Amino acid sequence: MPIDRVYLVGAGGHSIVVLDALRKGRDQLEIRVLDESVGRAGRKVLGVLVEQLDPDVALSGERFHICIGDNGARARLFERLMNAGGNPGTVIHPAATIAADAVIGGGSFVAAGAVVAPVVSVGCGVILNHGAIVDHECVVGDYCHLAPGVTLAGNVKVGFGVLIGAGANILPGIRIGDAAIIGAGAVVTADVPPRTTYVGVPARRIR
Repeated sequence: MPIDRVYLVGAGGHSIVVLDALRKGRDQLEIRVLDESVGRAGRKVLGVLVEQLDPDVALSGERFHICIGDNGARARLFERLMNAGGNPGTVIHPAATIAADAVIGGGSFVAAGAVVAPVVSVGCGVILNHGAIVDHECVVGDYCHLAPGVTLAGNVKVGFGVLIGAGANILPGIRIGDAAIIGAGAVVTADVPPRTTYVGVPARRIR
């Protein structure tokens, strides 16, 4: 049965990108935008009125997509709606390139110009932003965010909830631990421990 309605949850800047991608070739799709913030209710995102998300509303049986850039906030809301019976929808811009055997987890977003190569596994609730490249045999864990222009060379493993800043390059075979942060423009040449921050060329730990 075709899906004729989707709820976008989160009305910040990322929702603009997701809504634009979702509209491509889907003229008959009903899109509703929800946000937990009272201040955002009543505004419009690309002409769509923002409604307030009632914390008691589970969206049980409904297709949803979390449009929140912050990994922790996205994960918490994703799991709450999933546990309440919601159905996470993956959004892939038609101008993205996805290998036939790549696996993209539920509720993830792949923006225009992104490339996902063969034998790649991308987890749930992931953001692959504009122009991100995920090369062969990479694994990207749940709730990661690869900002615009990130490159993962071959066989990179990225843990849970990792943020990789715009234009960063991760060399082949590198392992990045859970909840690590990689600064914009960094070049990562060695494994990154969990819950650390690396910046620079070559990337060095700062905390």
